[in-house]
Amino acid sequence: MNPDDSSRNGTTRTVTAHLPEVTSPEPGRIPTLFGMGLRVTAGVLVAILLASVLFSLRSIVMSLGAALFLALGLNPLVRRLCRARMGRGGAVAMIGVAVALLTASLVSLVVPFVVTQVTALIQTLPAAIRGMTGEEWFQRFDDLTGGALVTALGSVDQVLVRPDVLANIASGVVGAGIGAGNVVSSIIFIAILTLYFLAGLPRIKHGLYALLPASRRRTTVYLTEKIADSVGKYLSGMVVLALLNATFSFILLTLTGVPFAALISIAAFFVTLIPLIGTILTTVVMTVAALLHSLLAAIIVLVAMLIYMQVEAYLLTPRVMSKAVQVPGAWVLIAATAGGALLGLPGALVAIPTAAACLLLVDTLVVPLRRAQ
Repeated sequence: MNPDDSSRNGTTRTVTAHLPEVTSPEPGRIPTLFGMGLRVTAGVLVAILLASVLFSLRSIVMSLGAALFLALGLNPLVRRLCRARMGRGGAVAMIGVAVALLTASLVSLVVPFVVTQVTALIQTLPAAIRGMTGEEWFQRFDDLTGGALVTALGSVDQVLVRPDVLANIASGVVGAGIGAGNVVSSIIFIAILTLYFLAGLPRIKHGLYALLPASRRRTTVYLTEKIADSVGKYLSGMVVLALLNATFSFILLTLTGVPFAALISIAAFFVTLIPLIGTILTTVVMTVAALLHSLLAAIIVLVAMLIYMQVEAYLLTPRVMSKAVQVPGAWVLIAATAGGALLGLPGALVAIPTAAACLLLVDTLVVPLRRAQ
């Protein structure tokens, strides 16, 4: 071996030892990152597309949700009829006929009555306000406020008899009639969907259960059945409580001689469906309506409704809702407020079963996992 060659080899090894190690790029790293970015972008675009589609079809989606909610609410009644040796199809048909007859009677009897009563209320309201301002008790209370009440109510009285205000009210009535036609068509659509859901509810649930893996099927079936039963019992219980409230309101207003007792009672039925605050709103409206009649009637109505609220809270509600899923009062207030802000009365009505379902999921799934850790 040539000494020069060996010296050159040593020099080469020395230089190589001081050079940093050059590594080749990890195979597939760049394509993997690129593919992940494409998948994330595609997922975001698909989510935006689905959100836009759901927003465009929001009326249909809300109708489907309302129909499913009503079907779950009527399902306990169907079960009772089925236990009386009646087929599910016959039970659903009987409920459909009963609902159709009830709707026809409401449209033919209640709607004209409500329109007549509202028209009479608008016509007699200015005279009722002037009569109340002439009462001795009102004048004494007005002296304490420096005449502010008389000024405010006088302004309201003048506004109600102005021709432009009456024209706006008339145009509003026409618009309300057009809106009522749309509401009627939506109600018919929801009623048909409800009957379809009610007839095929067991088949729908079994079809969903068949898509689940066997390891999760038992827990999912338990939770689904529990939530469906709680929704049905809650809805039927709320209707019973609202009916009791409307009946008591009609009797109380009739005995105290307050005008438009039937109209206020019909409104009380729908307002009472709002959880937690429905009865309070009804009490306020009834007291104001009685105050326009006389001070004594307002005091009687207020005291009677306060007593009824206690009876409803501690006696009627526990008995009617004894088999439904219980929700703490704070959750009821939060859920009802959020649901009402999002969807109005339907949102407030659906919010409580939704909160109950969330609590059931937490108690059944989350709490056992935390305890096991």
